Amino acid sequence: MYDIFIKTHFSSGHYLRDYPGSCELPHGHNWDVTVTVRAHELDQLGMGIDFKVLKKEVNTIIDALDHRNLNEMDAFADQNPSSENIARYIYESLFERLTHQRYQLYSVTVYETNTSGLTYYGPAGE
Repeated sequence: MYDIFIKTHFSSGHYLRDYPGSCELPHGHNWDVTVTVRAHELDQLGMGIDFKVLKKEVNTIIDALDHRNLNEMDAFADQNPSSENIARYIYESLFERLTHQRYQLYSVTVYETNTSGLTYYGPAGE
């Protein structure tokens, strides 16, 4: 098996509703994101997934998050745009786009700061 990943980033504002502290106030982050696809076999060129294809699909979702107030997006109308929910949103938005007979989306890692982050694993990571 091969875990193939790309790293990207976006900048956005958000606030956490009902948070008991300063994160309830509007503020911004420069989120770093790693998207990993797990390939079970390689194509005729020796690739699990072309980096070009992976970047194109990921950028479609990341571009929609960049320079936005995440609280104003439909995806976060009923839930806080926490790092956890952002990672799950990215994963769910990419899952069908990055599922193929050779590979499947495996995980999305979101760093809220240089030292704090998390990884979301969907069904492929269970």
